Amino acid sequence: MGDLLGEDFGLVQIDKLYRCLDKLLPHKRDLFTYLRQRWQALFHVGFEVLLYDLTSTYFESEPPEGGMRKFGYSRDKRPDCVQVVIALVVTPEGFPLAYEIMPGNTLDKTTLADFLKRIEQQYGKAQRTWVMDRGIPTEETLSRMRTAETPIHYLVGTPRGRLSKLEKAFLTLPWEQVRDSVEVKLIEQAGELYILSRSGGRVHKERAMRRRRLKRLWKRLRELQQQKLTRDDLLLKLGAAKKEAGQAYRLVNLHLPAKDQPVTPQTFTFALNRNKLRIVRRREGSYLLRSNLTREPPARLWQYYIQLTEIEQAFKELKSELSIRPIYHQKDRRIEAHIFVAFMAYCLQVTLKHRLRALAPGLTPRAVLEKFAAMQMVDVHLPTTDGRYLILPRYTQPDPDQRLVLSQMRLVLPQQLPPKITSNAALVA
Repeated sequence: MGDLLGEDFGLVQIDKLYRCLDKLLPHKRDLFTYLRQRWQALFHVGFEVLLYDLTSTYFESEPPEGGMRKFGYSRDKRPDCVQVVIALVVTPEGFPLAYEIMPGNTLDKTTLADFLKRIEQQYGKAQRTWVMDRGIPTEETLSRMRTAETPIHYLVGTPRGRLSKLEKAFLTLPWEQVRDSVEVKLIEQAGELYILSRSGGRVHKERAMRRRRLKRLWKRLRELQQQKLTRDDLLLKLGAAKKEAGQAYRLVNLHLPAKDQPVTPQTFTFALNRNKLRIVRRREGSYLLRSNLTREPPARLWQYYIQLTEIEQAFKELKSELSIRPIYHQKDRRIEAHIFVAFMAYCLQVTLKHRLRALAPGLTPRAVLEKFAAMQMVDVHLPTTDGRYLILPRYTQPDPDQRLVLSQMRLVLPQQLPPKITSNAALVA
């Protein structure tokens, strides 16, 4: 929070800020309505397609007895810390529309149904399309979306394990080119469309990752063959190797020594499972998507799905540039206020980003803020002959680079404030 408020922001001022925020939090939904209107007026943003995802943020504090701070699946790779879960809805352009804070042990699949109701209550019924990653919607929620009075459209990633059930049907179909290096195959079943997408760039990336992990695993297994280990010691070391190798571990068949046998190159052997390798190679770089938008062209569906990177970028900026984590608060209201400040900061950042995109392409919000940070506002105090003080509020003059940015963004600095005269007592107070 110190990064958000500045190093000179004292504890008394922080306490006053949180008291003010406590009064604002009940009006959070009114803020969401206002933001929607402002995004539309400033940037002509549409709200027919919404991106939905969740993240978590952790606390460096003692585990609580109650409240929202809970242990759960940590996306920050800090399972040792309690956390809260944050659900966020943004437009494909990255404009945030709503967020919600939930206990840290909340399961992803339990959050969507409530969010659909909230968005509908706040903005009314409409032909919206929700884009989500796998693991968020349940079969029951998708069924409700399909059968709603006003149909709710969705496009969701599907685990690759489901591809096994559809693989035979997909094998007989030709690939259709939708953009450079992206091909798709389509199957329609029971009012849903299954889209098998394959990206050339993703194929090369996943293949290189798999080769590196398999190579390291193979080297480690050879090392274990030469070590003098008991069977139990070998199992412990294999567990560590499995964690490091990830999915590549499944491609190797292991033959372990019997319970009382020592570990030798003869009793502990391994071999590559070529059948599994062929299946993995065939599926590398592939995404299986699922949607009830059966009439949309596949190129548009693919475009919808890759826009999930916008919400991932929002989480990245909240956690890095806006320093939402770690959180040290313990009271739920203070936690909500902290995340509220971070959300408002992100709203300002995304506004600046889109103004720069239109007026000064190539500049990032961070670069602009760092450049303007050199400008200072100072008060010059001059004593007068009658014991009072003449106060001259002044901001420093922009340098050439700052003037160029101001010109590109069509910003005009205000006039220097007029001087003030005050008594010595008032000045000290």
